[in-house]
Amino acid sequence: MCAKTPAMKRLLIVYHSLTGGARQMAEAAARGARSEVGIEVQLLHAAEAGGAELLAADGYLFITPENLAAISGVMKDFFDRSYYAALDRINARPYASLICAGSDGENAARQIARIATGWRLKAVADPLIVCTHAQTTEAILAAKVISAVDLQRCEEAGAALAAGLVLGIF
Repeated sequence: MCAKTPAMKRLLIVYHSLTGGARQMAEAAARGARSEVGIEVQLLHAAEAGGAELLAADGYLFITPENLAAISGVMKDFFDRSYYAALDRINARPYASLICAGSDGENAARQIARIATGWRLKAVADPLIVCTHAQTTEAILAAKVISAVDLQRCEEAGAALAAGLVLGIF
């Protein structure tokens, strides 16, 4: 990873994925963000991210599956490990969230919003929820393939957040 230059903005994308859906969404968002000039994109699995990465970034994209009507345990662990390291040190920074859900994804989005409120982050987009309609044990545990249309939406979300950072809108 290159050192961030003073003019360059850094977008931190933190994700967790068990069956591949959220990973595909994160990779698409990173692709979109990297299409912007003047942005450094750091794409990290939630198990690898922590307070230092939050402090070094100018904005955030949090991507998780919804498991049992909640964010994934690994994503929750990231927030638990990072919360106090970043508290009162990342106020007003922009964030957005992407959720890979079997049904509605709303509770996972609410959980991220509550954590972001505690950090005093600024939501710059509504949560983007991709619904896989996985409702049986087999479908829930199966590897996910996110549609091209939904991946395009994720790419656009990444590009929009990156552009807003670079332009100083957020």
